[in-house]
Amino acid sequence: MNSKDLLAKLLANENLNIVRAPVSTASMDIKSRTLTLPQWKDMSSNVEEMLIGHEVGHALFTNEDYLKREDGDPAILHGYMNVIEDVRIEKKIKNKYPGLRVTFIQAYKELVERDFFELTGRDMSTLNLIDRINLYYKAGINCGVKFTADEMEFVRAADRCDTIQDVYKLAKQILEYSRNVLKEKKQAS
Repeated sequence: MNSKDLLAKLLANENLNIVRAPVSTASMDIKSRTLTLPQWKDMSSNVEEMLIGHEVGHALFTNEDYLKREDGDPAILHGYMNVIEDVRIEKKIKNKYPGLRVTFIQAYKELVERDFFELTGRDMSTLNLIDRINLYYKAGINCGVKFTADEMEFVRAADRCDTIQDVYKLAKQILEYSRNVLKEKKQAS
């Protein structure tokens, strides 16, 4: 076991299963209690620790209620929930372990500089609201993402989510809002 694996177990307060695999991103299986870390070439210590902190956030604060869906929920809703849940758990893990705040800032800055989010040359205004919220909370406002006044209400609401039910409710609202905006654009053209 290496020191980063031990860090993950200590932060989570449990003997998590740690797997390092050729995957595109880190993940946490909340049922099997398995944290999977990617084997990226040239992964810095900050990025590795941020990924661990993020996934431990899921281990500590995401429960099986997150996996439940109501009848009639569209499959896309889970993607929206994932963005909002990431906002929620990152806020909680940084509050529990304030020393991770700088690590998250530095790691996301590094990922932006490496163009991990593939932002170079992109017109941020063409991105869906949920994608812009994701970038805002990960890459920061300096990545060029902008919101309308109505959209800022959703951004602020994401920051206030405290429970899985809050996440679910907001994800449904953002999905409905986004569908209405798309419908209005189609009618206008």
